[in-house]
Amino acid sequence: MAQFFVLTTMLHCSSFILGVLLYSVGARAHDHPPEQATFKSDKFQESTWLGKYGLQIDQPFSGPLSFSHLLYTRCLENEETKFDIAILGMPFDTAVTYRPGARFGPYAIRSGSRRQREIRGYTMSWAKDPYAEGVKILDCGDVPVNPFDNALAIDQMEVAYSTLLRRPLATPEKAKSVIHPRIISLGGDHTIVLPILRALNKIHGPVSVIHFDAHLDTWRDYPGGVTNQSRVTHGTFFAIAQEEGLISNTSIHAGIRCKLGGEEDLENDKSVGFQLISGDDIDDLGIPEIIRLIRRRIGDSPVYLSLDIDVLDPGLAPATGTPEAGGWTTRELKRILRGLAGLNFVGADIVEVSPAYDNAEVTGIAAADLVHDFLSMFLSDHPPARREARVVRRDEL
Repeated sequence: MAQFFVLTTMLHCSSFILGVLLYSVGARAHDHPPEQATFKSDKFQESTWLGKYGLQIDQPFSGPLSFSHLLYTRCLENEETKFDIAILGMPFDTAVTYRPGARFGPYAIRSGSRRQREIRGYTMSWAKDPYAEGVKILDCGDVPVNPFDNALAIDQMEVAYSTLLRRPLATPEKAKSVIHPRIISLGGDHTIVLPILRALNKIHGPVSVIHFDAHLDTWRDYPGGVTNQSRVTHGTFFAIAQEEGLISNTSIHAGIRCKLGGEEDLENDKSVGFQLISGDDIDDLGIPEIIRLIRRRIGDSPVYLSLDIDVLDPGLAPATGTPEAGGWTTRELKRILRGLAGLNFVGADIVEVSPAYDNAEVTGIAAADLVHDFLSMFLSDHPPARREARVVRRDEL
């Protein structure tokens, strides 16, 4: 029995050793198959990505995060950088009265713009591609605002905006009547408009404001504020701007539908210099009349456009800090923006995008598309002509 066990063990060991030897030979043969010589030829080694595939063009879902895959430059520190239109993030949200989170708005809007790009910028509604107009459009990054000191943060935003506003134009030959660069600001809560208006005032003096919002933002103070700084909120900044002489008395709201303290709020709003178009007026007046009222109110004066994303119905743009039911649709708002082309715009913003409350990026995508409209609006001398509707016949289906 013992002899049988020894013999069996020797046979197993011999088989194992033989197997190892065969595997070793096979592995060496597998490591160096005959066709491998062609794969490692000098010709293959000389091939490069550029030589074989061309430019490294990012996919919509890849690459660094900048608005519409534009060149991303830290314009505040690169003082030689010139542009005609800048995209500038202002990730500030420490003056909100309800839900915070708009500090992530610039990120969300850029993320929502990933399917947009310079090589596919033409839209039928505008009948133009803003990136093909010969002007230089840059993403200038974010203002590094301080999240602990609101007075400091507001000063940082004013200095940043003033710095970029003083840059010479990149293509002055394309500028027509424009003398200074124009900036599209990505908020952030709506308070960012106060430092922006302070910066614009140094160049343009008092400006008219077109204000798309569910809320007035002209209240004189907010309950509980006991210091001068605590008075500065995303619902009071227009009143403060009026007291500082930053806005003219030919400004206008559009889309208002918030709860009020009473008629006195409306009287105060008039004293700040605003005319009011309510959210319901779009049903009673229609889009063409709303466009006409805004254009008549503004005239030829320098005008700043401020768009709170909550002007849209929260069913279409849920990611905002103070949602109000009964808002406008994205399509309605986009049509109104097209009707404002040709006004003397000195800047624009889109604010109050709070992505923590978003679903499937619907708010960020809508906001990014509205920024694309801003670009076309800045670069148009007049509203685009209405396209003729083309009815498809049965025999064409």
